[in-house]
Amino acid sequence: MPKPDSTQSNSTQPEKQANAVQANTAQAGTAQAPSPATNPDHKQLPDTPPLGLWGSAWQNLRYRPLFWVSAFIILLSIAVAAFPSLFTSVDPTAANLRDSLAPARDGHPMGFTQQGYDVYARVIYGARASVIVGIGVTLVVTVVGIILGAIAGYLGGWVDAVLSRITDMFFAIPLILAGIVLMQLFTERTIWSVVFVLAAFGWPQMARVVRSSVISVKNEEYVTASKALGLSNTGILFRHVLPNCLAPVIVMATTSLGIYIVAEATLSYLGIGLPTTTVSWGNDISVAQQVLRQAPSNLFWPALALAITVLGFILMGDALKDSLDPKERRR
Repeated sequence: MPKPDSTQSNSTQPEKQANAVQANTAQAGTAQAPSPATNPDHKQLPDTPPLGLWGSAWQNLRYRPLFWVSAFIILLSIAVAAFPSLFTSVDPTAANLRDSLAPARDGHPMGFTQQGYDVYARVIYGARASVIVGIGVTLVVTVVGIILGAIAGYLGGWVDAVLSRITDMFFAIPLILAGIVLMQLFTERTIWSVVFVLAAFGWPQMARVVRSSVISVKNEEYVTASKALGLSNTGILFRHVLPNCLAPVIVMATTSLGIYIVAEATLSYLGIGLPTTTVSWGNDISVAQQVLRQAPSNLFWPALALAITVLGFILMGDALKDSLDPKERRR
């Protein structure tokens, strides 16, 4: 019988020993480093979904003092306009000529007008007309601007050309000048007639913003995929395009609301806005200019209330713009 080769057996023995060492090392490593599932001390981070546009905007807004200041001003203005009786118990239309141009005293911290009206009560109740006009015009302008801007931007072609030229014609006419002309057509001036006049020439800017946003969104991949799946143009527009165009619309609407409040006050100051029997800041400023030297506070207080309210909406628009615009957040 042939004898076993001693050289071959000696060469395989170190290999077996090396394999045994590697196996023992692997078992030791496995025992020393347990898996996260078997280790009770292992803490796994929860799966947090990424923040969307509005979530990241809120995370940015909550640390901005400008946002909280403007939010306080806006909420206070709306509260005063909605519930003026909570802030004063004096009737703003109750006149007493004995108090004509009387200075401030207990219960009447801002004095009296030339007709004997309480200035503080007039300032409080004057917020209602201004805020109603501002909100009403903003709602109408936003709806009209979204409809026309979305149609022009999404369809394009001759539809876009026609709507854009109409928008340019209305945009070329100054808002106050158009209000002065159109208010002459109304035999009875009310809050709603002022809303109609300002909205009739206030929508072009909103339509331009919506059109630009729709044009930038309609070529995105998810819109193309929706078209490939056979979704109608109306469905694509309302489900995919417009929701991604809301950020600039909200910014524009917030800023424009303050501008429309100023426009109403300007028309009332010129005597062609709200009737003189309506308590408004514009009417009170117009009357107060006649006694500016004798009682400058009569003009100061309604003008201050108007300025603070408008400033609140403009500051809110700036804060929203900085938070909703990714380019601004990087600065």
